[in-house]
Amino acid sequence: MQLAISLPYGEGAMSAEEVAELTRAADDLGYHSIWVAEAWSFDAFMLLTSLIPITKRIGLGTSIINVYSRTPALIGQSVATLDTLSGGRAILGLGVSGPQLIEGWHGVPYEKPLRRTRETIEIVRTILRRERLDYDGEIFQLHMGLKLINHPVRDAVPIVVAALGPKNVELAAEIADGWMPTLYSPTQGPEVFRAALEAGKAKRSATLAPLQIYGTAAVAITDQPETARTMTKHILALYLGGMGSREQNFYNRLVQRYGYEDEARAIQDLYLAGKRQEAADAVPDALVDDLSAIGSLSHVKEKLAQFAEAGVDVLMISLLAGDHAGRMAALEALA
Repeated sequence: MQLAISLPYGEGAMSAEEVAELTRAADDLGYHSIWVAEAWSFDAFMLLTSLIPITKRIGLGTSIINVYSRTPALIGQSVATLDTLSGGRAILGLGVSGPQLIEGWHGVPYEKPLRRTRETIEIVRTILRRERLDYDGEIFQLHMGLKLINHPVRDAVPIVVAALGPKNVELAAEIADGWMPTLYSPTQGPEVFRAALEAGKAKRSATLAPLQIYGTAAVAITDQPETARTMTKHILALYLGGMGSREQNFYNRLVQRYGYEDEARAIQDLYLAGKRQEAADAVPDALVDDLSAIGSLSHVKEKLAQFAEAGVDVLMISLLAGDHAGRMAALEALA
């Protein structure tokens, strides 16, 4: 298992100078990749492009670009540009996001997510291969026969699909290069996702390499774990309570499948009622300990080994620390 870094994207989480220092160090220390989320924050492609001049080998991943706000052709153009400017280091993280963001922020109907994901990937791959785009899909009909003017440095980039629902996971296992399960449990995840992964792999083309699993985890090396655990509880309360409506919260459904049915519903009820502190307090300690690696360096190493044993190929870690110096120290210790 290799380690990657997920950059925080909230306002004030890190300064531009701190991001640059962390990225340079991760590059020098041999981390697999660095990932930039987008949501309703800054543009991921532009932020990753800004990291190219200060890095040499680290992968540059979007986590994630949704398949609604950009056309497949624009996604293809953007990732081809990032890959070329970086000398072949782009990783395209894609996902459907959720109806609240897609309709409430982008003003686009949240329709046919599975079909749109499939067609987007097919079109992006056609563009990167510089083949003429003659595509007759259910959603997209493209018949001008155009092909990318420029010559990318690679005719394919890794495409990693973020997916949690059974049908989405099955699709990722069928057609993607990698699968990104946010809030992945190394104890429950292998069994919860087994059927969907096996169904997708059964339809997987022999031309594709084996599916890579990109897990996620909050990590803190500390002798005061309660502070980091409290931070993690607030993050989990946001995902379980606020990342989606009551009817459409994929993270909440997932945690219920992990065995926390009552707890997940209670967290959502509190969060949607505006009781965010109470929602965080309701996050079970056992769930925090399962999804994250918090404690002494030896404990963190044992926990990371658990993710590896659960089949994770690349673990995308979010470094929890009280300040930038703490993040930098953890980055070096983990390397």
